[in-house]
Amino acid sequence: MSRTPAYDMQIFKKRREKLAQHMEADSALVLFSNPEFLRNHDSFYEYRQDTNFFYVTGFEEPESVCVYRPSQKPEYVLFVRPRDPLRETWDGFRYGPDGTKKYYGADEVYVKEDLEKKLPELLGSVKNVYFRLNQQPYNDKVMLHAIEASKALTGRSGRGNVGILDSAEFLGEFRLIKDAAEIEWQKKACEITAKAHAETMKFVKPGLNERQVDAYIQYQFRYNMSPRMGYGSIIASGNNATTLHYVFNDQPCKDGDLLLIDAGGEYNYFSGDITRTFPVNGKFTSAQKEFYNHVLRVQKEIVSLVKPGITFQSLHDRAAEMLAEAMIDLKLLKGSKEENIKNQSHKKYYPHGVGHWLGMDVHDAGLYKVRGEPRMLEPGMIFTVEPGLYVPQDDQSAPKELRGLGVRIEDNVVVTKNGCENMTTLAPKEVSDIEDIMG
Repeated sequence: MSRTPAYDMQIFKKRREKLAQHMEADSALVLFSNPEFLRNHDSFYEYRQDTNFFYVTGFEEPESVCVYRPSQKPEYVLFVRPRDPLRETWDGFRYGPDGTKKYYGADEVYVKEDLEKKLPELLGSVKNVYFRLNQQPYNDKVMLHAIEASKALTGRSGRGNVGILDSAEFLGEFRLIKDAAEIEWQKKACEITAKAHAETMKFVKPGLNERQVDAYIQYQFRYNMSPRMGYGSIIASGNNATTLHYVFNDQPCKDGDLLLIDAGGEYNYFSGDITRTFPVNGKFTSAQKEFYNHVLRVQKEIVSLVKPGITFQSLHDRAAEMLAEAMIDLKLLKGSKEENIKNQSHKKYYPHGVGHWLGMDVHDAGLYKVRGEPRMLEPGMIFTVEPGLYVPQDDQSAPKELRGLGVRIEDNVVVTKNGCENMTTLAPKEVSDIEDIMG
């Protein structure tokens, strides 16, 4: 049995070269893979490589370590599992050191058992290490020991302590701005996700259980070649939609209720993240329609405002203002918009932000503030736009016809030179379009 990489290794080589241009002089980047497949006796749970490890290496096997030392020899080193015919019979193919060196472009490849011996040698000539502390106790133990042991190997050189810089923050700034290939992968993830939502709208009807709806949308993702879900789906009918991170997904979908679905599929490690809310029976009541259209108006307005040079924070502030106005119109709040924003009364029904960075992680890497100031949007940034309103069933202060309504509408946008592109338009969100597709 043999395998070849599913990705063009030049993509990852170019990424490493770009990182090298911004790393401190005489520094190393050290990344650990996600731990071995989670086991439950003889059963295995699905494995996904650590995002940053994959971003730099393209290597998907567990129990691996990457050491990247620009301008030093060897420059790019991987530690991997050895070939093992018995384990490969049970668990699947391994590249081993020879196969990894052949296909993945590393200058040197060692078996993982050599890590504690070789890592101090590789760190002996560096002044700083980019490494993420507090991810796994084993990783910290190995790294801190290697840093200390590397000092002993240099003798009385007068070398000070090796500095530790946060690799996650460093890599996050590169992952935030997507290149053309990454945007295409993101668009494919969004296309798969949007089609799955549209097909699921056709499937839903009264009497189904949320679990059946969950199963159907997962089928749509897999059928369209998504290898996995980007995150655990939220399939929330009726009052369940007023719980922001509802995860039970096990209640009946009742005639007359709304159904909120927040689900996304991956493609090449990039995730879609779409939320749609629609009536279980395919027809909005007048109260549901009014409530829904308030959220839709805000969502469309925020998408229209996205362009380079504005801040992400300004989008959130505008969404909060418009939703506060909606709450007053719906008689959920009293007083002026300004008063409710000032005393944060609007957070009772809109407790979250307007969106988040999106990419290889569903809540993707990248700072929202730079040197304490809100970050300006730039071309290549990708994020969600997802305003919502949530009125719990037991809220006696709310109009009776609005109790138990939860609506969130979420699209995925990429910032372009002059504005943005909405990548998830294949999932219907206009009332008439939803009713047509469900009919």
